[in-house]
Amino acid sequence: MAMQITDASYDAIMGEGKPVIIDFWATWCGPCQMVGPMIDELATEYEGLIIVGKIDVDANQDIPIRYGIRNIPTILFFNAKGEMVKKLVGVQNKADLKKEAENLLA
Repeated sequence: MAMQITDASYDAIMGEGKPVIIDFWATWCGPCQMVGPMIDELATEYEGLIIVGKIDVDANQDIPIRYGIRNIPTILFFNAKGEMVKKLVGVQNKADLKKEAENLLA
């Protein structure tokens, strides 16, 4: 299960020195509900290797503003140094998400 990331917990999570995948979503967003289960599967498959989390854009606005999130779902991929290396907007398929996760570990 993906962890819930908040504006308050973001810096600590990014400081752990692991790659990070963040799904920006909202409860009312239909496409977000389609992507959510895949994000949870990634969290299970890459447990201990990649931090996989979700930010509810309605409850947390600082981090979405920092990254210019205008559409959801948006999934950001960060390397172990905390640098954003990929941004995917809209519904994605699991194969593409896994490919990007593997790229973080390469």
